[in-house]
Amino acid sequence: MAKVVQFRSRQTSRSRSGSSFVMLVVLGMLASFLVGAGISYYVIDHRPSFQPDLEAKVRDITSRSRDPQNAGQDILSTASPVASYRRCSGSVRVNCIVDGDTLWTGGVKVRIADIDAPEIGKPQCASEKALGERATVRLMELVNSGAFTMQSWPGRDEDRYGRKLRVLLKDGRSIGDILVSEGLARTWTGKRQPWC
Repeated sequence: MAKVVQFRSRQTSRSRSGSSFVMLVVLGMLASFLVGAGISYYVIDHRPSFQPDLEAKVRDITSRSRDPQNAGQDILSTASPVASYRRCSGSVRVNCIVDGDTLWTGGVKVRIADIDAPEIGKPQCASEKALGERATVRLMELVNSGAFTMQSWPGRDEDRYGRKLRVLLKDGRSIGDILVSEGLARTWTGKRQPWC
């Protein structure tokens, strides 16, 4: 007697292969997430750093700006000597250096008003990028070497990009002047000059 062989319908095998594909995609995504999480542990600096209480800072700024005795006073007058500045990366920026003339302090973006430093984001030539990198590193060294103060720029509080315009002072000397004297920036003349 002949043996009866049963054939599976094609529709059943297709639905099984479809669910296998979905399972494979889900497992691939899960594996990617786990690998990324593992790598980020080694990439992210886990040392404790100063993170200001931003809600308290906002409350302080709001109360000071409403107080008539503080009219005209610079609410960004000082930077904490405890703060540690690093190169900016990612979307959360509290205390970090963008380039040789821009930094974030206490969650506020500040443009050093008395200088123009070479660009590192969109440089016009390789020498501008190299000098911009040196200016960025030097600015980081200066702000991390102890307390500094900020003074408002006469006549304007912000630039057209919404950055606070401030002169940074360390031991009574402009940090911008230090960068200029070291050949890493120019005194601000009111417009950008080419670096190439």
